Amino acid sequence: MSGEARLREEICRYGRSLFERGLTPGSSGNISLRLDDGGWLVTPTNASLGFLDPARIARLDAGGNLLSGDKPTKEIPLHSALYESRREARAIVHLHSTHSVAVSMLPGIDPKAVLPPLTPYYLMRTGGTALIPYFRPGDPAVADAIRGLAGRYGAVLLANHGPVVAGESLEGAVFATEELEETAKLYLLLRNLNPRHLSPAQVQDLVTHFGLTLPEHDHDHGHDHG
Repeated sequence: MSGEARLREEICRYGRSLFERGLTPGSSGNISLRLDDGGWLVTPTNASLGFLDPARIARLDAGGNLLSGDKPTKEIPLHSALYESRREARAIVHLHSTHSVAVSMLPGIDPKAVLPPLTPYYLMRTGGTALIPYFRPGDPAVADAIRGLAGRYGAVLLANHGPVVAGESLEGAVFATEELEETAKLYLLLRNLNPRHLSPAQVQDLVTHFGLTLPEHDHDHGHDHG
């Protein structure tokens, strides 16, 4: 099996896993992988992540032109902008996961720190999450909003829509997306209960020990502590 064939199978395997666990319903969500030649593999438009055919995954060249496979997702602009601003990214996962979408609709969410530091793995896997305003799905203007983050965030939450997460591998992007969803679930469960967040010293210890790069912001700003 060629390298590209293995990557196609990997996209299908992770897509099925995400779908079967209810993390992106129906034909929602999309996945892309950046290849060594600058081109991409991208899941097709209106395709369920649970029932992908590896042979029908879109193959794009470095200019975004379709070389083979089905028509790609209409969310190409947001994938393209995140790859452009996160040069180390090799994969992007976009889901309509319930708890992350719910958090994106709450009032008072800090767009520079969607979630507080509830667990070490949230920081270790996502590095923090930004919120950008609502855009119509597929609207090219979303690309400018993502570029405006200047590559500081590998995890972005689209208001009333869902998370977009980049990783240095597909596995890394999937794990970070799952961690974001679990942290969003924890946040909703604990709202108004005055939960104990990681302290600034504990966050700094994670940064030092694991070499994390976190966006510069006040983690506690803008969150309701009950």
